[in-house]
Amino acid sequence: TMRGSTLGRIVESNHPKFSVGDYAVGIACNGWEDFSLIDPEQNYVVSADEGFPVNYHLSVFSAVGLTPYFGLLEIGKPKPGETLLVSIAAGAVGSLAGQIGKIKGCHTVGIAGSDEKCRWIVEELGFDAAINYKTCGDMQKAIAEACPNGVDIYFDNVTGNILDAALLNMNNFGRIVFCGAIAQYNTDEPVPGPFNYWQILARSLTVRGYIALEFQDRFPEAVAEMRGWLDAGRLQFAEEIAEGFENTVATFARLFDGSNKGKLMVKLRDISEPAPTLDEIRAAAEPADTEEARA
Repeated sequence: TMRGSTLGRIVESNHPKFSVGDYAVGIACNGWEDFSLIDPEQNYVVSADEGFPVNYHLSVFSAVGLTPYFGLLEIGKPKPGETLLVSIAAGAVGSLAGQIGKIKGCHTVGIAGSDEKCRWIVEELGFDAAINYKTCGDMQKAIAEACPNGVDIYFDNVTGNILDAALLNMNNFGRIVFCGAIAQYNTDEPVPGPFNYWQILARSLTVRGYIALEFQDRFPEAVAEMRGWLDAGRLQFAEEIAEGFENTVATFARLFDGSNKGKLMVKLRDISEPAPTLDEIRAAAEPADTEEARA
């Protein structure tokens, strides 16, 4: 079973934490499947009656939003006037990280993979500048030009060559929020560490990796603050929702070809409709007792 984050309805429960009909979210712990037997310690109940679409609990109010929220505020610790650099800035996590940085008073620069995405994060999301990593040439120089006062916080979603270039532009006592390593996920050979790793020592940098679940007990306060920013028009996010289980692999593949903008999700069924009972699920999964089925 392929693991993923899910939003679904409880159809049967033997645990006091969940009741039939509850909506539940599991971050990277359930499967690509129609129905899952879930771990009650890794899933949590959410409400569908909060004045926003229930799928927000799988996007801006789930790992997509909570990851940049806690990563930037708790690890990056932004201060007004500092410079924030964000890689994959047009992605779901990066786009929110950059906007949160702007809310906190940072000069924010995003790195993206097309001119269209660069325009989007500047013109619509409010980034101060953008770098197209595919056409900028010398990445170290491009970062230096976009961040003339150096980089105080680098929100790293990629590692690789972009991390190396960022390290040579960091200010003393800068912070690197290690959120992802998409440049390495599909490599067949061992990937060397950053060539400029020694800059962590030379510039007294702090590098910290994390996952959002580390802060799970504080999710409600984060959702409340982010909802306030959304209601005030200070935060925008993009979603793309494909329909049908058969489109799951193709949708997932878009994470790696640069064609997506914002959060990608696959809708398997309308969970606002009455959920089937467990007996109905079991009956649907059993082969029909017919001569054709037996053959």
